[in-house]
Parts: sequence; C-alpha cells; structure tokens
Amino acid sequence: MSLASLNPQQFQAATTIEGPLLIIAGAGSGKTGVITHRIAYMLEQGIAQSHILALTFTNKAADEMAHRIKKMTGRKLSNLTIATFHAFGVKVLREQARAIGYRDGFTIYDSSDRRDVIKESARELGMILEHEDLLDLEHLFGQIKSGMVDLATQSKGIIQLFQEYQEFLQLKNAFDFDDLVARPLELFRTHPEILQSYQQRYQYIMVDEFQDTSLQQYQLIQLLASAHANLCVVGDDDQSIYSWRGANYTNIQAFETDFPQRMEIKLERNYRSTGVILEAANALIANNTNRKEKELWTESTTAEASLQVRYLENDQAESEFICDTVRTLRVSEHRGYDHFGVLSRNNSLMDAIEEAFIRHDIPYRRSGGRSFFERKEIKDTIAYMRLADNPDDDIAFVRIINTPRRGVGKQSLATLREHSDDRKEALYYTAKRLLGWSDPPFPKPTIAGLTYFIDTMEQFRQRFTTNKEMARTAGDMMVALDYWGYLVREYPDNEKAAKWKYDNIFTFLGWFERWEKNPDNLEPKLSTYLTRIALAGRERSGDDEERAVSLMTIHAAKGLEFDVTFIAGVEDGILPSLRSLQEDEANMEEERRLFYVALTRAREKLFMTVCAQRKIQRELQICTPSPFLSELPSALIETEEQAPTPEDVERVAMSVFTMFKDNS
Repeated sequence: MSLASLNPQQFQAATTIEGPLLIIAGAGSGKTGVITHRIAYMLEQGIAQSHILALTFTNKAADEMAHRIKKMTGRKLSNLTIATFHAFGVKVLREQARAIGYRDGFTIYDSSDRRDVIKESARELGMILEHEDLLDLEHLFGQIKSGMVDLATQSKGIIQLFQEYQEFLQLKNAFDFDDLVARPLELFRTHPEILQSYQQRYQYIMVDEFQDTSLQQYQLIQLLASAHANLCVVGDDDQSIYSWRGANYTNIQAFETDFPQRMEIKLERNYRSTGVILEAANALIANNTNRKEKELWTESTTAEASLQVRYLENDQAESEFICDTVRTLRVSEHRGYDHFGVLSRNNSLMDAIEEAFIRHDIPYRRSGGRSFFERKEIKDTIAYMRLADNPDDDIAFVRIINTPRRGVGKQSLATLREHSDDRKEALYYTAKRLLGWSDPPFPKPTIAGLTYFIDTMEQFRQRFTTNKEMARTAGDMMVALDYWGYLVREYPDNEKAAKWKYDNIFTFLGWFERWEKNPDNLEPKLSTYLTRIALAGRERSGDDEERAVSLMTIHAAKGLEFDVTFIAGVEDGILPSLRSLQEDEANMEEERRLFYVALTRAREKLFMTVCAQRKIQRELQICTPSPFLSELPSALIETEEQAPTPEDVERVAMSVFTMFKDNS
C-alpha cells in the first residue's frame, strides 16, 4: 500500500493512529480516501482487524470503504467491522439480547409495523387513534427514544401509551429502528462488564460524517472509546444539515471537551470545485458564527468555470431554462447527461422540472423524495387514462376498478378473473359482458358500481377518440368518477390533504394540456403522452447517450458532485425555508449550511435560478431573491437578467392581483 497520493495533511491524518484525533474535512477534500488509507495503514502496522470499528451513515458508504480497503491491502476483511450505526446496534443486540430480557432471533419493525403496535397499545388502554394521530405519535416516540424529547415532559396519557408500546415490543420480541442505537447505549450504561468486553474488542474506532451524529450516537462511541482513547472522528461542521433527524454538530465541541489531549488536522484543499465556486462558498459560510474556521482552496484553474444567477418570470420559465441549458451544454461541451445535477430545497419544487424533462425527452433520475408521478392520485389518474386508451390493460383495470369504492372486492374480482381466463379476454370486456347477463354473478351493490364504471368509461373512451381536448376530457372524467368524493372519504378529518391531492391531479392535467397544445408536437395522442410518462425517469445504463440527469433535494445530494449544477428556487422563504425559521430563528445558520452544501456540489459550472412568481398548490405566489445571494461576492456572479428591485416585485404583485380580479 502506498501513501504517496496523499497531500501532507492527508498523510498526517492517515498515519496518526494512536490517541484521539479530530479531522476537519472540508467539502471535496478527499476524506473517504483518508479514512480508507488510514484503516489500511493500521492493518499494515499489525493492528488486528477485530480491534477496528469504522462507523458511517449509509450502507453504500460502508460497502465502498470495505471495497477500497480490500483493493489497497489485497486482504480478506472477514474480521473488520465497517458498518452503519444502526447495523452495529443490531450486531450488539444480536449478541446481548438476553441481557435486556429479549430472546434470540428478535424482529426489527419497520414504520408500518410500528404504527400497528402503537394502535394495538392504544386499544389496550381504551384509546381511539386516527391515522394522523398515529403518524404524530410515531414521530414523537422516535424523538423520545433518540433523546430529542424528554418523556417526563409529556402528558400522563402519552407516558402510559409509550410504556405500553415498549411492553408490547418486548412481548413480541421486537425492536423498532430507534431502538437500534438507544438500546445498545442503555445496555452499555447498565452493564459495565458488557461495555468492558466491547472496549477490549474495539480498541480503534473511526467515525465518518461526525457532524451528522446524534447525541446518543456520540455517547455510544464515547463510552466505547473511553478505555483506549483511540477515537478518530472525521467531519465538517459547515456541512451539518440534519438537525431535524437528531444530528448535533455541537458533538465536535463535546469531543474536544471529552478528549482534551486530541490532535486536530484540517483538510482544506478541495479537489472538486473551481476557485470561483470555492470563493463564493467560503464567503457565504463565513457568515455563520458557530463554526470551525477553515478556508477551502484549490489548484484548479478551469477557464470555463462560472457561477451564474438567472432571474426568471416563473417556475415554468425556470424549468425551460434548465432544460435548454442542459441540452445546449451537452452538445456544445460534449457532456453526458450524468454530468448534470439539479438541486432544490424542497422536493415539491422538482415537480415542474420533472415534467419539463419528460416533455423535452431528457433522461433523468429523481431521488431524495417521491416522484410526482409516483403519488397515488397521479397513478390512479394515469391508470384511468390508460384504460380509456387501452381497455385490454388489466393492470390499470385492477388498480382503479374499486377506486373510488364500487363494491368490487376480492370475491368479485376473482369472479371476473375466472370468466376472463375462460374466454382469454381482458377484464374490462369481461365485466362489460357479464353485466349484459340477465342475472350477473355479482351482489347488487357491485352490479350498480360496475355498471356506472363501465358506462362512464365507455362515454369517455368515445370522447377521447373524437375530442381534441384530451386534458380537459381527462379532467371531466375524474370529476364524473367522483374522485374528489373519494378523497374526502379517505381523509375525513383532513380536507386540506384531500384538496392538495386533488390539486395535484389538475396540475398534472395542466402539464398534459401544455404538451397537447404545443405546436411542435407532431403526434398529440393520448397513447403518446402515456408512453412518455412510462419511459421517463427509468433507470438507464450503457453508453453516454443513456445516462441521466440527477434531480434531487439538497439533503439527498450531500456527498455527490456534478460538473454542472443547478440550484432551483434560490428565493426567500424557500432557501432559507420559512417553515424552518418559524420553528426556530436559530435555524438560519443550518439553512446557510444547506446552501453551502449545494454550492459545493458543483465542479465547474453553477447556475442558480430565482423566480418572480411561483405556482404553489395551484396558487401564484410572489417571490423575492434569497438573502443568501447578497452574501456571495458580486464580482464572482454573472447575471443575464437584472435582479428585481422592490418596485419590480410590487409591480408583479399588482399585475397578479389585477389578473385574479379580472377573472373573478
């Protein structure tokens, strides 16, 4: 194994293996390489694999670390523990379950299982819970277990329910996800002899992404490392963006207090971004007060490096600008689609961009949130459109035959399938044929529901073939089928959620209409649009032509990098998030860190978009630029449109008001 590829600071970090070590690793500073070289070096120095514990946050990161170390050392790593915190917790609980009253072979409950146990516990106490109550309680119980909320501060009823829930879990010999850190920590605190055995086993401990550790995770590793003090933590307080799930960047300060004899090494050389991007990022993050001083630098002198802000009229113009820029740079600079990343603060901002990518046939992958087209109400609408276009589509038929409810249960569907198989015909035509019998083989409510369904679908199938206004026809179909009534019944205590889902349908149909009326659209058929949706966003592999643009939230982009990066919606109220600041004004610094993470995803080119107005839940909202933009050195920023003045904002507001007044 050679350390020749490391710079002086990286070399020092990789070869300092005794005693506590704090590595402050700036964005793009090659920390993964340092960690893997450090573990390989430890093995080369004769430290036993079984004495090393490396903890990180994703299975992907753990697998990549193990793969790199294998390649460096040429050794099998059967006794080396590289794991996520939760996987390590499972390992401890598997070995020590009996010490806390559990049997071997326990189960780990997922979110759905967890809600079922909460519901069962409530029933035992004579409580009746609605769906939203379950979601809130699941979140609260997770916060209690992770130490973010003190159980003693809760009401008597919540305390009783939580205790009942814990008893049910033990009765079922099950742990939930939060137990995988909380219970090993409890075990080590209450069983010093067990803690001592793990301290002897793991004499060298490393933690990646230390700024993302929760208080409990830090307490766990602090206990493990207290005997030998060979604890190396690697992180960057400027990239701490997960406080909402328990991450506590002040653990760096706690580490300094608990291990005063520590050595500190800063990795400030950036191997990812160009100088102009780093200069902007450094200027931004310097506005945070509670941070480790560092200054990222690079030797990169890419001539084509740029940082641009584009002021656009609305989110439709924003989507078009991003699509146009991707297509232009792909040709003019010979870039693959996978060279591009589009980031946003909120997943919902990606909906219009995703639709534009579909319309322009740009391959993409969406992560860090559910695709707009994967939402149930959208999949239901598409299923209705598919069935109207192709009655032989049994998958679409099965999806929506009882949505809204029409009395078509398992037995009725089994009857349809049996008759369908006999004649080798589609379920739609089987239903139509059986309803023509003098005595259809269904209960009367089912006959009425199926009859209305078939009659309605026949009517709209005819309209789709004769009427050029396909989007309007699809909207009329969803109204005739009373999908709104279905949503209201599904969300009896939350009309806001029902309205949001119904609005999503007509947002989707608005996109359909725009595609349908595009004069460049040579084949505006229902089947053509459905095919586009079906093919869009699929996983692609192979040559450069088939790689995809990444669409994701900033949170999901952490750890990634793109040659060309777009940050959409750099507007006040979005970035920084109004909701986050309403919860706590102190969140401004984390919002700035989030923007910093977004800036440092870019290697060569960075585009930031600001809209004058944006449609949110079918309502136009006036937008102003993010205050973070004013913290970037103006000399570094290129703009094609002049930033809006307060007078511009007021003028746009008045025009929107006038438009609504004229339409009312």
